[in-house]
Amino acid sequence: MKFHLTPKSGNQKTGSIPVTTTSGETCPPECPFAGKNGCYAESGPLALHWRKVTEGKRGENFPAFLGQLENTLSSLPPRQLWRHNQAGDLPGKGSRIDSMALAQIVAVNARTFSRGYTYTHKPMTSVKNRMAVQSANLSGFAVNLSGNSLAHADDLAALEIAPVVCVVPLGTEAQGLKTPGGRAVIVCPAQTGNATCATCGLCAVRDPRRPIVAFLAHGTGAKKVSAIATN
Repeated sequence: MKFHLTPKSGNQKTGSIPVTTTSGETCPPECPFAGKNGCYAESGPLALHWRKVTEGKRGENFPAFLGQLENTLSSLPPRQLWRHNQAGDLPGKGSRIDSMALAQIVAVNARTFSRGYTYTHKPMTSVKNRMAVQSANLSGFAVNLSGNSLAHADDLAALEIAPVVCVVPLGTEAQGLKTPGGRAVIVCPAQTGNATCATCGLCAVRDPRRPIVAFLAHGTGAKKVSAIATN
């Protein structure tokens, strides 16, 4: 696995915060958007960058990456927001979370008094995966469980181990949106207003009871994502 750190993102959605990219073998086969089924990271400039990381042409091994991350975050003000994995998933190949590696990332986040956050499509059917995610959130690093639809978001929220996000179809009305189970939903402010991840920070809130954050299907595969998110 390779890990790449961008100290200051040029992405308009995230704003100028540190972001990382992890090689593609970390993505679980359970993710319905992978394999040209709508994953936003598989198209555009990010796809080119991600491919180079996955092929080992960019990025560092894990120990070197941890050092880079700590040096970068240490140079920034306390409470600095940063996003882990603009592409890729939590450490560990496929469905498995490497809990020891995740704990090291969490430790760097804590030592630098930073506010890191990320998302995972790794399945929560494994007790070890659930424990790793819950531990990360309790220790100050926000791991959002990624739902494939509003109904799936309900299933993930019922675990009560982590905050939850999900995708919703194009054209979804943002006002008054709820899951089938009645949970409150906020459509990503970076999609509905003038916010960026840097100015919003909602996904860095670690409380499992936080409103679910919904992302409108976007990217070149938006129609495919919408079809999946409708189910």
